Amino acid sequence: MPELPEVETVVRGLRPVLPGRIVLGVEGIVPAIVVGSRIENVSRYGKFIVLQFGGGMLFVHLGMTGQLMLSSEASKFTRGRMLLDAGVLRYDDIRKFGRIFWDTSYPHRGPEPLEISGPEFVALAKSRRGSIKALLLNQSFLRGMGNIYTDEALFRAGIHPLMSAQELSKPRLRALHTTIRDLLNDAIEAGGSSISDYVNARGEKGSFQQQHLVYGKQGKPCPHCGDPLQRMLVVQRGTTYCQRCQRL
Repeated sequence: MPELPEVETVVRGLRPVLPGRIVLGVEGIVPAIVVGSRIENVSRYGKFIVLQFGGGMLFVHLGMTGQLMLSSEASKFTRGRMLLDAGVLRYDDIRKFGRIFWDTSYPHRGPEPLEISGPEFVALAKSRRGSIKALLLNQSFLRGMGNIYTDEALFRAGIHPLMSAQELSKPRLRALHTTIRDLLNDAIEAGGSSISDYVNARGEKGSFQQQHLVYGKQGKPCPHCGDPLQRMLVVQRGTTYCQRCQRL
């Protein structure tokens, strides 16, 4: 958290404003290499916000509690600021798990969930070992998925988190692919999920948490069958599922 929809929401808030701006100065953890450079574009790569310059890219990973906002006022959690010729871009992070770094190439990650085709997704899943949840959380498989949307997608597709990806039928994998795309697009439209600290580029919370069916709802009735939702750990991540609707 934040995951693909939250990062995409921040990018969409920054894209109309930042391109063309000149960096006049930096504070905190923002690399000084960008001073004097012009921001050419703002994009998303998995869970990274990418500010593109002529000589390279500034990557921002929000970690668990990071916030990237257009705001001149610093807070006690401000870790870095980028002073522009018009405005200030501020990075806050309560738990300091996020990071900002400069590079001239993209880090190695898997394909984009919103771009990979159904047949490509099926072939990729069939080629990998391990449980389907572990696979979806693996950024070398798909870039941008996290715990929230993985739990939600598997529940909506009726797939147990520990099911082997290789053993899932092609029709079920195609259905999961469609579910993931629809889920992510719906979450983007709602401005992402604000469960704890996430806000968009204007400091506003998202609303998709109101549409969560299982994430963080262990012990509550399944919205489909009424059984209590269960919780377990999968690759050290808390996982909520329905033992009746998602049979192993």
